[in-house]
Amino acid sequence: MNSAFFLTADAIVTSDLVEEIADQRTGAVVTFEGRVRDHNLGREVVALEYEVYPELAHSEAQRIHAEALGQFGILGVRTVHRFGKLGLADVAVSVVVAAHHRDAAFAACRYIIDELKIRVPIWKKEYYAEHSAGWVGCPGCRSKKEAIVPCP
Repeated sequence: MNSAFFLTADAIVTSDLVEEIADQRTGAVVTFEGRVRDHNLGREVVALEYEVYPELAHSEAQRIHAEALGQFGILGVRTVHRFGKLGLADVAVSVVVAAHHRDAAFAACRYIIDELKIRVPIWKKEYYAEHSAGWVGCPGCRSKKEAIVPCP
């Protein structure tokens, strides 16, 4: 299986992942970068912080990669997710998919990032301009996608 999932506190360089995965069989490489933006649900965001359960994150991400390899017939995938505190415009997650053809690469990349956000135990805290903070998408929130729960 040509896949790898990494967690890092360091800056993510997506081009390095592309170099790792692409070869002469590759007709398409699709990349996705999730970046820290300055807003969410009408609030001004100034930073993010990610916490992770590393062992479970690795095993679940590898399951997701295996599903994508089988379902979409891709050649390989690399995913890197940051943890710790990140500033605006930092890359929080990068997914790189190599395939013979673009349709498979696009579909697999979308599948992988969507499943990662749902299944992998990585939690996001947003820090706001008004000096408050809140966990986003945590268990027990109103909506899994964008709910914010204030920090105690």
